[in-house]
Amino acid sequence: MDRLDTDVLVIGGGSTGAGVAWDSALRGLHVTLVDRGDLATGTTGRFHGLLHSGGRYVVKDPSSARECAAENLHLRRIAADCIEDTGGLFVTTPLDDPEYADRFVAGCVATGVPCEEISVAMALSREPRLNPRISRAFLVSDASVDAWKTVWACVRGATALGSVVLPYHAVTSLVVESEAVVGAMLRDASSGAERLVRARCTINAGGAWSGQIAALAGCEVGVVPGKGVMIAMNHRLVNTVVNRCTMPGDGDILVPIRTVSVIGTTDVPAADPDDIDPTAAEIAQMMEAGEALVPGFSKSRALRVWSGARPLFPKHASGQVSDTRDVTRSHSVLDHAQRDGVGNFLTVTGGKFTTFRLMAKDAVDLAAKKLDVEAPCRTESVPLPDSESQHYYWIGARQEQMESDESDDPLICECELVSRRDLEAALSRRPNWQLDDLRRALRVGMGPCQGGFCAFRVAAMLHQGGQYDRLAAIRSLNNFIQERWKGTRLISWGDQLRQTRLDQWIFQGILDLEHVPE
Repeated sequence: MDRLDTDVLVIGGGSTGAGVAWDSALRGLHVTLVDRGDLATGTTGRFHGLLHSGGRYVVKDPSSARECAAENLHLRRIAADCIEDTGGLFVTTPLDDPEYADRFVAGCVATGVPCEEISVAMALSREPRLNPRISRAFLVSDASVDAWKTVWACVRGATALGSVVLPYHAVTSLVVESEAVVGAMLRDASSGAERLVRARCTINAGGAWSGQIAALAGCEVGVVPGKGVMIAMNHRLVNTVVNRCTMPGDGDILVPIRTVSVIGTTDVPAADPDDIDPTAAEIAQMMEAGEALVPGFSKSRALRVWSGARPLFPKHASGQVSDTRDVTRSHSVLDHAQRDGVGNFLTVTGGKFTTFRLMAKDAVDLAAKKLDVEAPCRTESVPLPDSESQHYYWIGARQEQMESDESDDPLICECELVSRRDLEAALSRRPNWQLDDLRRALRVGMGPCQGGFCAFRVAAMLHQGGQYDRLAAIRSLNNFIQERWKGTRLISWGDQLRQTRLDQWIFQGILDLEHVPE
């Protein structure tokens, strides 16, 4: 059996796990990061892309607001290439309590969240599609952030320092000896082969799944998955993050992220983070809620719907949750030696994407103490790969690059302006790409056609480049199309229904994928 020895084993390849790997590597520790799927395919890859200013929590959850305000500045400094500096607005719509705005301002002052009131006319000038009946507007430092790009930047930095990253390696058991976790057994999803990782310290960064991972060592972590439904609209209805100035609720935020805008989100407890499919009622709720911010929202083209599972960790004694919005968004680091008598095992849970760096710092601080490592955290100041210049991402970057390139570099994905050279560069960086992995890395298949015009091209290039044989390429394409269908099935009306039918004709009529001989 293959065996790997490491200082720190990190279970969970979302933002927190990737942050733990980066932080640990910067302190000189050898790290092994594992995930049952590709990186950032759990909660991190399934949220609305908001880099919080903290404004959303200044009244209801001040501690989270302070954390978000501080981490917003840190991430802008170290991960600028992953962030679009859209700015944010909190607006009082006719549906909102006008008195809340004064509480919001007071909360911003108390928590250190930068906030500036502007005139309604200025807000409407900035965002013409906004509800013209808003009565107050406030500027905050919200932004949009590419979660996948951020996670891979952390991983690239960690691997450059000697870390090992194993996506598609599920933890089948934790190895417990003398009342301490000394590693884990893994199973390679592609080959089925087993691998033993021996570790001096194991950090459970499984997010909404951290309770399941902790149970493998006989520990109980009462994480409550909070289901949130989001819808991506076909284009950017706004270029600024827009929030309703009210207590956090359903469908009260619209985030411009890359080429789309995302409305979110619901918040209800779920029994299983793997069983959170959106419902037609939740979709209708989101579409109706968008009208309060942007009149005519429900008549715009909905592109895709999905759900994510928040890792909510109730800190009160009972652990019972009747309303997930009442659970703090602050995080916790659990030392299972003190808590459960199981040594060398930590769990970091709760929190938000915006605070992943802080979550990682707190977890690695404790791990370093247990390992007698005195190196301090450096993630506040060391930029991630490609963010050294501290220049924010600009949405027109790909267009500008394409127009300035005089060479013959055909487009593979017209919707997201992904060229053949972009795809070839990605394939050279990592072997064994799945087609859906390339979607996360390059955004192929995420535009209006949802893969109808580009997915078969990518599959062909994977086959041509030797990554896949013919059968594997066909299966990967089929799996990709089925995953895209999951996100469009419940919103197939109007223009999106026409697009869905066109995609069906391409894949089932022209290519006849269902009947390709194996």
